[in-house]
Amino acid sequence: MNILDTIVAHKRKEVAARMESAPTSMLEKRPLFQQPVISLKKRLLEENSSGIIAEFKRQSPSKGVINSTALADATTLQYVQAGASGLSVLTDRQFFGGSEEDFLSARRANGNTPMLRKDFVVSEYQIVEARSIGADVILLIAACLDPATVTALSAFAHRLGMEVLLEVHNEEELLQNLRSDADMVGVNNRNLKTFEVDINLSRKLFPLIPKDAVKVSESGIEKAETIRELRETGFRGFLMGQRFMEQSNPGQACQAFIDTLRNGK
Repeated sequence: MNILDTIVAHKRKEVAARMESAPTSMLEKRPLFQQPVISLKKRLLEENSSGIIAEFKRQSPSKGVINSTALADATTLQYVQAGASGLSVLTDRQFFGGSEEDFLSARRANGNTPMLRKDFVVSEYQIVEARSIGADVILLIAACLDPATVTALSAFAHRLGMEVLLEVHNEEELLQNLRSDADMVGVNNRNLKTFEVDINLSRKLFPLIPKDAVKVSESGIEKAETIRELRETGFRGFLMGQRFMEQSNPGQACQAFIDTLRNGK
């Protein structure tokens, strides 16, 4: 069993337990469930958008602890002040050290910024849960789900007014999910089974992504020049977390990166 299979197996058990303690009827009564959704897709398409979806991530299975001291509210606020177009906050606790508390803290600090709840979604319950903590976007990972489930979960998220970022890792996953109706399609340059990174994967898969979906490149982006090249290809979103979080001051690192991106250096 690879790490992705391990995560998904644990997630199913975790979700089953949460459904017992906090049924959907309870989640739907939370104030944030009714909060208007902020469109990440529109934000990425804005003319002066940096395209950066800055991620708050404490740890990962491949890297271990990345940053255990950063605060979700202060860090994400700095990301937005630096010019990030959107935010991604990990809520998986077991493997990524995240939590709903991190997401809520970031949500309170950034009321006008589109936010992605980054987790391993395997059921409709998690989408209701995401809506109840103020998420605007959910992530559906093709490697975790069959195409019919991807389509069904995408439709369910849309009924709640939310947007969907579909993540693919290879051509097969992309072609199997062309009818998912996702608002954005993210190409994860990191193989979740081997953790190897190949930025060229984004360029390879770009022509196959539906035209009406905003294209996002995820993982392994280290240089501003890489974003410029990917933007020329047609990508409008760039999910970055480790590049910032591995620094003692992630917000400052994000500021320096976006300054370099905008100054063309």
